[in-house]
Amino acid sequence: MTGPGGHEPEHTELGEPPPRVVLYSKPGCHLCDDARAVVAAVCAELGEHFDEVDITTSEELMSAFGEQIPVTYVDGEQHDFWRVDAQRLRAALV
Repeated sequence: MTGPGGHEPEHTELGEPPPRVVLYSKPGCHLCDDARAVVAAVCAELGEHFDEVDITTSEELMSAFGEQIPVTYVDGEQHDFWRVDAQRLRAALV
């Protein structure tokens, strides 16, 4: 899985595959809060895990996503931005 900033590892430190869903967000963003709730619910329903990346920790991520957050990636490809549609996310994960 790849995303902005380079290559993602093929396995986590525990030897598990990395989460299929990555949510790029920043603190204080109400759309990010809404997206997190949708992503968490869909991932829990399907037995998937997700990572959340705070874009304020990197100038590169701020430059890439500053005006589009929240941004979701599924399997290394950009899936949505601004809003996450549960049905669309579910379809991408099955």
